[in-house]
Order: sequence, then C-alpha cells, then structure tokens
Amino acid sequence: MFRVLLSRQWVMLTLVALLLIPAFIWAGNWQYDRHDQRVARNELIGGSLAAPPVPMSELSAPGEAPDPDDRFRGVTATGRFDASQEVVARSRTGNQKGVLGYFVLTPLVPDEGPAVLVNRGFVPAGNDPTRMPEVPPAPEGEVTVTGRLMVDETTETTGIRDTQGLPEGMVMLVNSEQRAEAAGMPFLSGHMVLTELEPELPDGAEEPERLAAPGHSGIGAHFAYALQWWLFAAMVPVGWWILLRRELADAAAGEGGSDQGPAGPAPGRGPDTPADSGPSGGDAADGGPDAPREGDDTGERNDADAPAVGSPGVPAGR
Repeated sequence: MFRVLLSRQWVMLTLVALLLIPAFIWAGNWQYDRHDQRVARNELIGGSLAAPPVPMSELSAPGEAPDPDDRFRGVTATGRFDASQEVVARSRTGNQKGVLGYFVLTPLVPDEGPAVLVNRGFVPAGNDPTRMPEVPPAPEGEVTVTGRLMVDETTETTGIRDTQGLPEGMVMLVNSEQRAEAAGMPFLSGHMVLTELEPELPDGAEEPERLAAPGHSGIGAHFAYALQWWLFAAMVPVGWWILLRRELADAAAGEGGSDQGPAGPAPGRGPDTPADSGPSGGDAADGGPDAPREGDDTGERNDADAPAVGSPGVPAGR
C-alpha cells in the first residue's frame, strides 16, 4: 500500500485532494456568509419599512452619515424644491428591469436648516444619451415629502465609476456632498427616495416614476450552494479512498496471476503421442502395442499351433 502511495501518480492525486478540501470548505462558508447577509438585509428592510416616519434631520446631519441600520427608514422633510439645482443620475433602472434611464435628483430647501437631496423617481433615457431627458417639473410651493432614507453613493460602495466631463445636468452618483458643493449650500448627509407628497399632485399631472420598495422576502439559493460545496468537500476523501482500494485490488490480482506458470503438456510427451506409446512409436520389441504382456499366453499358443518346418504342406524354405 505504501509503495502505491509513494508513486508519482498517487502523490499528485493526494496533493490535489488536500487542496480541494479546504477550497470547497471556503466556498461553502462564503456562500453561507452571503446567506446570512441576505437574511440580515431582509430583516433590516422589513423593520425599517414598518417603522413610523421621522424627520430626516433626526437621523442625519451635514457631514455625518446616517447609521447604516437606519437605511430604508421612513423619513420626512418640508420645504420647496429648487429646480435650478436639479440633476439626473445616469445609467439607472426603474421598476421595470432592463429599461435604462435616469434618477431625478432635486434639492428640497426648507425655510431653516440644510437642504435635503430627494430622488423624485425614474425617467427613461431618450434617443440621445448626451442630452438631458425630458423631466416632469417638480411641484411648486411648499410641500412635505415622505421617503426612504438612503446613504450616499460612492465608487467604493457601489462600484459605479464617477466619470467626469458628463453633459451639463448629469451625474453618475447620488451623493449629497457633491450636490452641496455644486449648489454652495449645506445638505443633510444621505438622500431620500420619494414615496409620498403632501399635497399630492393634481390628477393627470406628470411626474417621474416612483421607485417601489426593495424586496425583502427572498433569500436566494446561497444556503443550498453552501451545502453543495460542503458535500463536495466530504466526497473528496471518499473518492480518494475508493480509487486507492481499486488500485490495490488491481495490483493484488496482477501479482496472483504471475505466481502460476503457463499450462502445457507434460515433459517428454508430445501433444499427439498416445499415453501407452513408447519412444519407438509402437515397436513390439520395445514394448509397443503388439508386444506380449506378462501373463498373456497368446504368444505361447501361437507358437504351439504353428506348423513345424518340414511338416507336410509346409515348404522347407519358409
């Protein structure tokens, strides 16, 4: 057994098995972590959506990001929309997947205190991506906005590249610090995704498509994938042992067959030689088939019955 394990083939196979086991275990743990994160996110979203709205100024301040645990929490703010500082965020999707367009970002300026960056919703892209899309105007006058609190987007947290040199009025990130610098006034950190307006718009008035609440019921297949990877890790040593036993069985069978010589005729006897034939091929003088045997009186009777030489009827020369 140890000689087999020291062969080059089995050394390589064993090393591969030893590498696969921790790799499969790591992959299973990673999928399980993804499962835990998904469950925690669902619980966070569900709890935040169920909580009663509070003023956004209670959860955020200029330069102080909201607590990540307060994401998706219902918040309110009162003020007037500043359409002169309105921009759109590129390469976004609305409630219909696969339809590209823009988020409409409009500052809400209160009578006192910092402004609030409001995501009013989604508009589809036009035929020319280098031109501003047609955006329904923001309501005039004082309004109270209710929405979901979100943290500012950055390249590090979203993977969205903050491309410079975009057409005027377009941005890549929904970021209150960038909008505060561009507008020259303070903003509460984070932004709000609009869900309700008070007073509501008149019937038939156009507005951007309001974004639906994020789903928080599905957990995906991460847990099943984790079990699958762990099962693969358990199967590696089992498969290694099965292959080893088969190798040892084949080796034993080969050694057993080599101990027996090849079957063949007995020494000194040709394949066509009769068992009772002598070397002379049946000569009576050498004990062939015509030679008299001990106790057989046939020869004597033949000699007795044979007529003597010179007898009548028998020639003398015979």
